[in-house]
Amino acid sequence: MIREITVAHSPDSDDAFMFYGLATNKVAVRGLKFVHTLCDIQTLNQRALKGDGQYDVTAISMHAYPYVQDKYALLPTGGSVGEGYGPMVVARRSCDVNSVKKLRIAVPGTLTTAYLVLKLFAPEIETVVVPFDQIIPQVLEGKHEAGLIIHEGQLTFSKAGLFRVIDLGKWWQDTQHLPLPLGGNVIRRELGPELIATVAGAVRDSIQYALDHREEALEYALQFARDLEPQLADKFVGMYVNERTLDFGDDGRQAVCRLLELGHKAGIIPRPSNVDFVASDKKPARDRGGVPRSSFHVPR
Repeated sequence: MIREITVAHSPDSDDAFMFYGLATNKVAVRGLKFVHTLCDIQTLNQRALKGDGQYDVTAISMHAYPYVQDKYALLPTGGSVGEGYGPMVVARRSCDVNSVKKLRIAVPGTLTTAYLVLKLFAPEIETVVVPFDQIIPQVLEGKHEAGLIIHEGQLTFSKAGLFRVIDLGKWWQDTQHLPLPLGGNVIRRELGPELIATVAGAVRDSIQYALDHREEALEYALQFARDLEPQLADKFVGMYVNERTLDFGDDGRQAVCRLLELGHKAGIIPRPSNVDFVASDKKPARDRGGVPRSSFHVPR
């Protein structure tokens, strides 16, 4: 009997790259069928909050984790981590950091990690929620004084004619001396330890497959790159899918705890966080003893 595992992630080039192996059946798990749903991250955050188990595995903003921690555990793989870079505040004119704190900022959602870090940076800043892909156009049109940009906008804002006011990923690293954990994949606790371990291994193998077959995985991901030139798409994927994506690492785990703890202390997150990472076997499938949980299928 084949069991379906529902997987939800954003229609972005980095997520498409990391799930390439599973989405194209290059990585397969005996007895399991992975069914993918693509949706913007704010919607995925909201659906996870419902707690109805719509998705077995779903990408979420790290900010959203405390709200879903009773139903979901964090996978150690698939994280989007900024190493001295991350969400940016941009404006139509050059201005200093103190000036931007007085502006009304368009943000991509109040459950995004970008919003959380913005509020840690400037607690009193005024915000308005705008779909992430409309922030740059609306700032250019003058509808908002500044915008908080995520995803590929981090590489395209200057070409659009906007000025960077602050890179919150750099601000976080400078103040906390840690990478910035922007998002991750969570898995439904009801699946049970054995199935959770199997699915976690499959997600890791999918990421490893993409890293090992970068050219073909990148070609697949380009269809989700929102008209990015291949060179920029390659750069963006490299920023958020790398060895850190295979495992958060000790400092990455520490960063998750620090981020959510600071959010709670600041009153942005109403409840304390119980950061619970799924235990993982870091060995790739081909090095595991016994029957491998997943396998690579490379067509001739």
